[in-house]
Amino acid sequence: MFKLGTNLTRNTAIIFNRLMSSQEQEVLFETLNNAGVITLNRPKALNSLNTNMVTMMLPQLQEWERSKGLVIIKGAGEKAFCAGGDVKSAIDRVEGPKFFHTEYNVNYLIGKYKIPYIAFMDGITMGGGLGVSVHGRYRIATEKTLIAMPETKIGLFPDVGGSYFLPRLQVNLGLYLGLTGDRLKAKDVVKSGIATHFVPSRRLFELEKLLSRCNNDSEIRNLLNKFNEPPEEFSLASNIKHINYCFAASTIEEIIERLQKVQNDWSIKTLKTLSQMCPGSLKITLRALQRGAQLDLPQCLRMEYRLACRATENHDFPEGVRALLIDKDNNPQWNPKTLDDVTEDYVENYFKKLPEDRELKYFDAKL
Repeated sequence: MFKLGTNLTRNTAIIFNRLMSSQEQEVLFETLNNAGVITLNRPKALNSLNTNMVTMMLPQLQEWERSKGLVIIKGAGEKAFCAGGDVKSAIDRVEGPKFFHTEYNVNYLIGKYKIPYIAFMDGITMGGGLGVSVHGRYRIATEKTLIAMPETKIGLFPDVGGSYFLPRLQVNLGLYLGLTGDRLKAKDVVKSGIATHFVPSRRLFELEKLLSRCNNDSEIRNLLNKFNEPPEEFSLASNIKHINYCFAASTIEEIIERLQKVQNDWSIKTLKTLSQMCPGSLKITLRALQRGAQLDLPQCLRMEYRLACRATENHDFPEGVRALLIDKDNNPQWNPKTLDDVTEDYVENYFKKLPEDRELKYFDAKL
């Protein structure tokens, strides 16, 4: 029987350890006084989440829930907290469902976390970045914060619990943000209800140190209130009544009709934006947000997992990622091509239950 030489075995171990240590650098875990601190550490990729990162976060968050007083999550570098999930790998029919399964378990855990979970949303915070922030108890926006759920542009839908938190925003704002992918900045993120506090970026280092010494939720809340700066007028204020009216419609076609009636700069721009989105994604997204309004977070994530798995098996999601992020020709060929072509059966097929062994299972599910 052939045996590996000792040197070969040792070399293999060294290579393996190097690989592991380089992978582990994608997300950093450290302890600071009473706090566990997570740093998303892929600044060149705007701290986008991949399977390795969420796989490491899940057990660490579970352990800290039992042993720490609070958790702080932040992003490395100057530009982003987290620009989303690594969708180039998520379009794979095998890897995609694996990634979504673990990512949604992380979102689920954050949503029911027993100790204070505080996200520093400093910089770009999109898609999956909202999934690891918005479900937490405290979300800190800064002057650099830029949030969006731009999934309808790549043939997907606002996931990571988007079907839960978006329909719960005031005056149909969440339906508007989820369908158009429009961006909110800085204090607008607090005004919308997505962030809980506004703190200037230069003060985050000091805030982190002081938070780590807090002993209970009351101390944390008082400290955040001391650092918080009051919001200014919402940049969408002049069009809130139009957002509320247009996005109360029950179909995409009726939303478009209402926008055409408004006839101002905002509605013309919004119509143009919607015309550039994937038609199938628009209808699937609206249906998911309408249903999500009646569901709790675990139910929303289960529904989204079905949609995400179907997205990896269908045409539009891989095509959107190809056109916008891989080939970058910005010319996706959607199928179905138009809103008229998107049938009720097409939409409902996305929502059907998966085979039992493929459904989303939570890490703490009772067997």
